[in-house]
Amino acid sequence: MDARAISLVRATFKAVAAVDGGPEKLTSSFYAILFARNPEARDFFPAAMDVQRDRLVSAIAHVVDQLEELDRVVPFLAQLGRDHRKYGVVDAHYTAVGNALITALEQFAGSELWTDEVDSAWREAIAVIAGAMIDGANTDDGPPMWHGTVVDHIRVLDDVSIIRLQLDQPMDYSAGQYVSVSIPSRPRMWRYLSPAIPANAEGQIEFHVRRVSGGWVSPAVVANTAVGDRWTLGSPLGSMTRHTAEWRDRLLIASGTGIAPIRAQLMEMSTRTDNPRVHVFVGGKYPCDLYDFSTLQHIAAINPWLSVVGVVESEENPWWYMHDGPALETAPIVGQIGQVVAEFGAWEGRDIQIVGSPSMINTTRFRLQAGGVDLSSVHHDPW
Repeated sequence: MDARAISLVRATFKAVAAVDGGPEKLTSSFYAILFARNPEARDFFPAAMDVQRDRLVSAIAHVVDQLEELDRVVPFLAQLGRDHRKYGVVDAHYTAVGNALITALEQFAGSELWTDEVDSAWREAIAVIAGAMIDGANTDDGPPMWHGTVVDHIRVLDDVSIIRLQLDQPMDYSAGQYVSVSIPSRPRMWRYLSPAIPANAEGQIEFHVRRVSGGWVSPAVVANTAVGDRWTLGSPLGSMTRHTAEWRDRLLIASGTGIAPIRAQLMEMSTRTDNPRVHVFVGGKYPCDLYDFSTLQHIAAINPWLSVVGVVESEENPWWYMHDGPALETAPIVGQIGQVVAEFGAWEGRDIQIVGSPSMINTTRFRLQAGGVDLSSVHHDPW
């Protein structure tokens, strides 16, 4: 796409997003058009569409922001295409989706904004998106989905569970990636989770799940998961580790259950004979939120290339936490994780990964940038 077409696509999307309720109205209109024209497509989606609408807006926004850098956005779209195989999506569905999105955008933008040139620019953008997703799906010879049995459920906090599964067949993923997961009590509602251990030939996998207030899936996972439950998993996603050079020193920053993909990477690295220096910061609001920090400390104890630091916002656990808390060899630093990391040292020349909530990621990026870090070295997944 040329600069003019990209500018038109971006301007149109920003105009829609700027209207009060614009993204929600756009996605509602899009799905209504898609389902009216293609009733069979409704079976791909859950009964409650709120989360799905949010994901659509996030995906479009991410792609629109990256159109000048197709070498970065195409791998992301190819992964989405591979993941969509779990729905039974075929090439014709991408055409239907593209046409429905064009109609919804045209209706929402109106005749003054939606010119022939804008229409052409969006059709070119959708052709790029659909082409990358179709290529990703058609070049993947692995299974469209995996099935596994829950073999352990550990409630480490009131709102956090560790779930271990035995897959029917091993899944080949890179430590640091994430997968979409569907549980029996929430069919067709997919939640993205990061494996907390590297891939292995035995098909064992572990997830750390925090209950999200108002969420559809995570509360059911934390409260109701039982040994013997059968889960369905989609293809591995995420390119955070793809940007990492093996020889460059690393800074890894996580909060809460974001420790999972960081831990998987450290476990994988600990099997090698030669590694760069790695500094890890794991944060939480309370000391009890560092529920698995001792595992990182054990890894660091036998790997001199690794340094781990805990960060908490409060020295005391909340009144409702009735346990002793995790046994930590070193007391955590008290403060906000982004500020603590930025003030801890100079991080120029590092490959930097951040895993956490959108607000935590944005705050930490801002702090690092203010400390002189080039943001091109900072990586995090879009969702």
